[in-house]
Amino acid sequence: MKPNRRAVLAGLSIALSARAAAARDWPEKTITWVLPFPAGGPSDGFARVIAELAGAELGQTIVVDNRSGAGGSVGAAVVANARPDGYTMLVGFTGHTYASLIYANPGFDLARDFAPIAAIDRVQSVLLVNPKRLDVSSLQQFLETARAKPDSIDMASGGLGTIPHLAMELLQIRAKVKLRHVPYRGGAPALQDLLSGQVGAMFGTAGLAQGYVKGGQLRALAVAGRRREPLLPDVPTFDEAGLPDFRAISWDGIFAPKATPEPVLDRMHAAIQKALGSDKVKRQWAERGARVELESRAEFAAFVAQDGARWSAVIKAAGIKPE
Repeated sequence: MKPNRRAVLAGLSIALSARAAAARDWPEKTITWVLPFPAGGPSDGFARVIAELAGAELGQTIVVDNRSGAGGSVGAAVVANARPDGYTMLVGFTGHTYASLIYANPGFDLARDFAPIAAIDRVQSVLLVNPKRLDVSSLQQFLETARAKPDSIDMASGGLGTIPHLAMELLQIRAKVKLRHVPYRGGAPALQDLLSGQVGAMFGTAGLAQGYVKGGQLRALAVAGRRREPLLPDVPTFDEAGLPDFRAISWDGIFAPKATPEPVLDRMHAAIQKALGSDKVKRQWAERGARVELESRAEFAAFVAQDGARWSAVIKAAGIKPE
């Protein structure tokens, strides 16, 4: 073997050994989870609870760093370019799986640049209407109204490519109706205009809407998941209401840069699973209309790929173009 080749191989062996040793000792300092939304939102709330519990399990603090912008792309691009040493991770969400179809240059590719670790929450969407603006009591009445008067129902969303927007597009495709999309800069102003009657309907979450539904300000027509929502037990699923296999679920999960060592990924996964199994998380998630998922890294990765493919197909079918 030539001397220079031996030197290269020796150097590589030393580097790999050092990396393996670092992985065994991980974590030795504070871990950062970059969350691509402002503080105070639903994803922020879920992430901070899990970060506290997982950090305690790992013996190090996990700091949640809010880096909002471009529909979550700014924060994801930061982590995609971070060192793959386990100290910078991403709180990823549904929209990251199809970002390249919504934004011309998102600065990352979830499948190429990241290793999925674990889901931290999943939340079913609920079709909501303002009964003073749109006097319908069931999904079938809603669809009958939409068919009788195309584009007459204004549907709010938190912006282009959000789950409420894509759920609306999916509903148009599946039910063969025409609805009018009214995008807002976030879910909070969209919900406020629904409550005031500026728009007639939107897809929201039971955790945010339950008080308004129980108070009569909003009416929930159907849950876009496999099961009824415990916070709204009298509201049927789309399957029960006559539109089978209609799913619109938002989720958050933890991802690491692609080359992060496997032992690091496994340890973080185990810490998150323990946090999800705690009574505190089960109680708080139930109060927010979220589910607790205990699954392997491979199962989470398969879910992410399948969900991304499904929404990407909806985006293409609806003719949504990148901004």
